[in-house]
Amino acid sequence: MNAWTLILLLLAVMAAAYHLGRKRAISGAGGIAQIKTLHSLPVYYGLYAALWAGIPALLLLGLWSGFQDQIITALVSSSLPPDIVNGLSEGRLGLLINDIKNLATGNIVSSTVTPQIQAAADQFARLEWIASGAKWLVVLAAAIAGLALALSHTAPKMRARNRVETIVKGIMILFSSIAILTTLGILLSVVFESLRFFHSIPPLDFFLGINWSPQIALRADQVGASGEFGAIPLFTGTLMVSAIAMLVAVPIGLMAAIYLSEYASRKVRAFAKPVIEVLAGIPTVVYGFFAALTVAPFVRELGESVGLHVASESALAAGLVMGVMIIPFVSSLSDDVINAVPQSMRDGSYALGATQSETIRRVIVPAALPGIVGGILLAVSRAIGETMIVVMAAGMAANLTANPLDSVTTVTVQIVTLLTGDQEFDSAKTLAAFALGLTLFMVTLVLNVIALTIVRKYREQYD
Repeated sequence: MNAWTLILLLLAVMAAAYHLGRKRAISGAGGIAQIKTLHSLPVYYGLYAALWAGIPALLLLGLWSGFQDQIITALVSSSLPPDIVNGLSEGRLGLLINDIKNLATGNIVSSTVTPQIQAAADQFARLEWIASGAKWLVVLAAAIAGLALALSHTAPKMRARNRVETIVKGIMILFSSIAILTTLGILLSVVFESLRFFHSIPPLDFFLGINWSPQIALRADQVGASGEFGAIPLFTGTLMVSAIAMLVAVPIGLMAAIYLSEYASRKVRAFAKPVIEVLAGIPTVVYGFFAALTVAPFVRELGESVGLHVASESALAAGLVMGVMIIPFVSSLSDDVINAVPQSMRDGSYALGATQSETIRRVIVPAALPGIVGGILLAVSRAIGETMIVVMAAGMAANLTANPLDSVTTVTVQIVTLLTGDQEFDSAKTLAAFALGLTLFMVTLVLNVIALTIVRKYREQYD
């Protein structure tokens, strides 16, 4: 009994409820010719019945599906013979339960099937069948009960439109709350793991240390067993790559926005703007390949031709390609802000004898400057969070350097490195990724808040 089949059946019940609610409202008014006596349009009565038939049933279906497996697993685990579960660790017990589930569904098991395990698998399959049947009955009963309740309340004087709007508003508030709570959950999980890390490593050593070598000791006498968690090289590498990217993206993006909004014809704008925005849709791994195979060798050969030593993977190569990737963010936001400046300001400047270039420099850009600055700060946040280009073009060496021709690494690259492979989340090496993630989260949050503050504080309101 597939859950999707039940969902389709609920949608059919909702469609039937819509027609029944609408028909009942019309008949209660005395026919189609008397629908003006209804408080709301007949469609709202149908929507009211459909929502009552669908929403409680769908909520019950979601809760039932979410807890069914856990409850059945708990019942099967409690019924296992003591001689099987005694002495088993939590991990071994989890493997045993997984084998019981696989045996019940006909999949391959990892251990010998004993009569006790076979009996547990049979019990699991029986309970799952009973639970699935009960789910169908209870969910459909809830749908029919909701439909009956809605139809019993349907009357010509019922404020169906107000009730429907209230229900829809509640649904939107619910989904907005889910988004907020998800963000809060992510933040709290990172904060708690970061606190565990700072119990092992002092915060001053992390934020002010200049050596980054997160090692795990396999033996007590191992070289570098303690590890070093100074994040200054990661911060400097992140800032260097991001600064190079913004030096490329801001001038090109801003000039492109000014040209498209003030100088380009409609045909050129209709062609050039989508082409520029295509750059934002290219996967970052493609940019990484381009940086590693084309830009990095070009930068190295160009530097060696003038007598400079350039690493095979450099911050300059990664920053240049990242800047190209961020151009659409700057150009699109700036173009929208410049177009928002009213034409009356341009006409007034021209009436005073200013040329087009003077109007752009003295009127349009100053008027659009808060939005432009906000867009640039948002682009900085995008640059700080980039990973793939840096991995493939800048390397993974945590060098504390101010030379853009050297290999560097960034915060996001180290987070990926620390969490790659099988890891146990009880060592300082793995927990360092959460501390880096929390730092990165706070930096990008501050930049976004600054951008929004600038836009709201200095934004002009034009007629």
